[in-house]
Amino acid sequence: MNAQSDERDEAVAAAASGSATGDVTAGAAQPGQEAEEERELGSRAPHFIKRSRTLHISWQVGVFIVGLAVVGAGVAMLVLPGPGWVVIFGGMAIWATEFVWAQLVLRWTKRKVTEAAQRALDPKVRRRNIILTTVGLVIIAVLVGIYLWKFGLAMPWNIDE
Repeated sequence: MNAQSDERDEAVAAAASGSATGDVTAGAAQPGQEAEEERELGSRAPHFIKRSRTLHISWQVGVFIVGLAVVGAGVAMLVLPGPGWVVIFGGMAIWATEFVWAQLVLRWTKRKVTEAAQRALDPKVRRRNIILTTVGLVIIAVLVGIYLWKFGLAMPWNIDE
């Protein structure tokens, strides 16, 4: 029974044929991006744990349970006070120490966040956002001015009209 994915096998093969120091990057940079090093896919468990299959499976189960608890806490924080998305991504990072699928999800998420940040820094988009924010603030100021002119500083629940 083989619990490894094909992509993990490819990463292990690339590491075996890599440099003597074991430094391996997973892929080349895409056009328009700086060349950045990506860690190889697969388990980051200590070597003594990887040697024993039983110990390694136990390690993976433990990492999965801890990651699940953190992701569950993050999901709860989406409706309760707390940094829900940050905690969910923290749980995904815990899972990414052992599972290739979580590593791929985090790489995809990082790529999408970087693309969104670059779009937000585009001068045309920034100008549009500044204009929309200014218009929104002017509308709110006018509405507050009309309310104060008509009712004064009275709270809405204290108005008799």
